[in-house]
Amino acid sequence: MTPEHRSADKPAARIPPAIWALGFVSLLMDVSSELIHGLLPVFLVTSLGASALAVGLIEGMAEATALIVKVFSGALSDYWGRRKPLAVLGYGLGALSKPLFALAASVGLVLAARLIDRIGKGIRGAPRDALVADIAPAEVRGAAFGLRQSLDTVGAFLGPLAAMGLMIAWANDFRAVFWVAVIPAALAVLLLVVGVREPQRDADKAPVNPVRREQLQRLSGAYWWVVGIGAVFTLARFSEAFLILRAEQGGLPIAFTPLVLVAMNGVYALAAYPFGWLSDRIRHDRLLVLGLAVLLVADLLLAWSNHWTWVWAGVALWGLHLGITQGLLATMVADTAPADLRGTAFGVFNLVSGLAMLAASVLAGWLWDAFGAPLTFLAGALFSALALAAIVLGPRRPAADRRRAG
Repeated sequence: MTPEHRSADKPAARIPPAIWALGFVSLLMDVSSELIHGLLPVFLVTSLGASALAVGLIEGMAEATALIVKVFSGALSDYWGRRKPLAVLGYGLGALSKPLFALAASVGLVLAARLIDRIGKGIRGAPRDALVADIAPAEVRGAAFGLRQSLDTVGAFLGPLAAMGLMIAWANDFRAVFWVAVIPAALAVLLLVVGVREPQRDADKAPVNPVRREQLQRLSGAYWWVVGIGAVFTLARFSEAFLILRAEQGGLPIAFTPLVLVAMNGVYALAAYPFGWLSDRIRHDRLLVLGLAVLLVADLLLAWSNHWTWVWAGVALWGLHLGITQGLLATMVADTAPADLRGTAFGVFNLVSGLAMLAASVLAGWLWDAFGAPLTFLAGALFSALALAAIVLGPRRPAADRRRAG
């Protein structure tokens, strides 16, 4: 049932309390993670004597591990018919990794901590998103994903702000700040355990391997279209690290470069819920076009000049693009995948998008070194334009794209 045909006398569905709880779980864990990750590269280089290559290898190995685990955890949640235990395990591993950063006396222990943290992120990601889709009524699914994403992003800018404040207050004591990160991580796990109840599944239904060929064939063409569009979006966006580099080119002091992520995530957090709510009421392809148009303008502004006016305008639009599209794409995955394959569907979507992010960031880095920042952002604008053309000029997506699978 589409929003346009919803019965007038049917009471409006509300976002369940469990969705709010999942949102605050994400907020707390993001505060914890960003307290550490915003300082970790500098800690590795200045306190542990690591090279820039070592920093890059640690981050690359960590993110690659998370990508691989996401696919298996999503499929396992479908096979098992349970989402919450895997989410608790994933958040629990994330919380257990935090003390290791504070105790680390070598690069090896930091690597181990990052791998444990990213394994936890990989385990919880797809089951958590599938759990949101399972809990939220179909007619407010977009708002539910937008709310969770918004609260998650609040944590993503509170964390760096807290890290900057604590470093100033405690005379750059990295380890003391890392110990503080243990507190919100532990609270996140506690809230998930007591605040979220998973919907009952059919106990008589025999487990089915979701990655068997006949099961994967149940993923429709509409779903694979969403996967493809998500990958192209990621190619157009690449890593936010290049926003920081562009701001630094414009004269932003190095100590204040985390403010770029604070500003971007602030706009992202403010936009995610309103556009999630809107996605329950208008066609999804219209919001996709809007999100790409905003990203296209952001890339052009960042290519145009490194003057602070253009850089901050580009950063703000980048955050607005994320607010428009990230919850929307999650909603579209949930809408186009069968209910019993949602974990697998989110795992595959995250894997493809992550690989696209890796390719986009490598390409962006090569363009930056070879030709400079303007061409890097012009390439992003070109990918945005290609994605726009694919949506506007390609086959019109049928109403089935908005079907409520399961």
